[in-house]
Amino acid sequence: MAQDAGANGARTWFVADGYLPLKARTENAGFEGHEAIMILNCGAREAHVLMDVYFEDREPVEGIALCVAARRVRCFRMDHPAEIGGLELGRLQQYALRFRSDVEVIVQYGRMDITQSNLAYIGLMGHAG
Repeated sequence: MAQDAGANGARTWFVADGYLPLKARTENAGFEGHEAIMILNCGAREAHVLMDVYFEDREPVEGIALCVAARRVRCFRMDHPAEIGGLELGRLQQYALRFRSDVEVIVQYGRMDITQSNLAYIGLMGHAG
């Protein structure tokens, strides 16, 4: 594939620490425990991304198709099966992710854990492969 002059990032990304927290909501603030994957496509072509999900105790689910329009960012909530090819992830179960894209993208991961009174949010960059 030809290099896209506006692209940055990598075509393969890994996120090793997936762990969907409890969904409980905070009072008055409306926060909900969740995880999300953000994919940024700075290039001039739509990104076709395949997501593979690895588990501790079973075979992976591979080839979940995700698309991100050119020069756009898209958030995929890991607790919304319709956004991730119908896959239902169990809460409090370890998993890891691999992303394979036909164009260079940036992958970031975030988790909102509200099981403690002061909340906790982590955001981290995926590992470019």
